[in-house]
Amino acid sequence: MKFATVQGDIARQRADALVNAAGTSVRMGSGVAGALRRGANGPINDEATSKGPIDLGAVAVTGAYDLDAEYVIHAAAMPHYGDGRATADSIRDATVNALEMADDLGCESIVVPVLGTGAAGFSFEAGARTVFEAIRDYEPDAVTDCRVIAYSADEYDTLERIAERVRST
Repeated sequence: MKFATVQGDIARQRADALVNAAGTSVRMGSGVAGALRRGANGPINDEATSKGPIDLGAVAVTGAYDLDAEYVIHAAAMPHYGDGRATADSIRDATVNALEMADDLGCESIVVPVLGTGAAGFSFEAGARTVFEAIRDYEPDAVTDCRVIAYSADEYDTLERIAERVRST
């Protein structure tokens, strides 16, 4: 599947589905989850945690409240047990499951952060490569607009560099 890279606040993106970088508890804390929680301006955290815990690599869906989306897909790339660290497998599984859920919901557009980095401890570069490869290899039914988002300019530059490598393989 083709994908684009964008820079900005995920909570300000317009899409059918926004993906939250979640942990298995589905509790919305800081980082991407915090931005989405604040942007939703509603009981999204209560709705999310009522669906947890979920398995590592699995997803849960909530409403988007005041976000410019229909759904938030909470993709658990980080365990809330053991060392709490994401792995390439958990990132890949969470990305694929988020894409499959978006397809199941009939979503045409989706915005995906680099899952498993930040608090989950996985390298941003390795996480980006894993997310891009999972998206590239995915064969969508409904999704035609897939954007991978970075918040900072430095992360965006890294995304662009890695995206070009993945696209050329």
